[in-house]
Amino acid sequence: MAQVKPMRADARRNRERLLRAAAGVFAEHGAGASLDDIARRAEVGTGTLYRHFPTRQALLEAVYLESVEAIAARADTIAAARPPGAALVAWLGELAVGMLQVRGLKALLGTAVTGAEAVAGRAADRADRADRADRACGDCVRGAAERLVRAAQEAGAVRGDVAPIDVLRLVHGVVTACESAGETDGTAVRRYLSLLMEGLTRA
Repeated sequence: MAQVKPMRADARRNRERLLRAAAGVFAEHGAGASLDDIARRAEVGTGTLYRHFPTRQALLEAVYLESVEAIAARADTIAAARPPGAALVAWLGELAVGMLQVRGLKALLGTAVTGAEAVAGRAADRADRADRADRACGDCVRGAAERLVRAAQEAGAVRGDVAPIDVLRLVHGVVTACESAGETDGTAVRRYLSLLMEGLTRA
């Protein structure tokens, strides 16, 4: 196995500047923000940006990986404090509100629920670091959903024919609808998720 060369100090500094700049620009303008603007704010060339982050998706993943990991970790915390069905509803609510209120997060997590990250990885010929972040983001969310959905099914709170990816896709759809309607404070999304869970409950 080939060894990965350590990043030079100047390259590491450039990467950190790009991540700080990207976090600010994505927060202001969303996931579709100009990558050229990010490079300018970081005071590096666009070539430097693309050397570190070959695609927009790779940059989103690097910016939001810690946030995604924190959301996934909440699944276990909530599961330890609530019955399985209630834990699933509570975690999906937190996931949905995060996708609504953190600009760029919905676009990133969209790949986790559609399976598009694998396609994007093949098409973009990403660097190893980007590939690892890509898998980590998707695996975090899918793994958390898997644990909570299976526990809810074992408790009889969710129908046995429901797959974890089904739940994630439905939540993504609810978030998209709320976003389009301008309902981003979390109240509407929690109501819609409550209605959604009625359909997922064992008959």
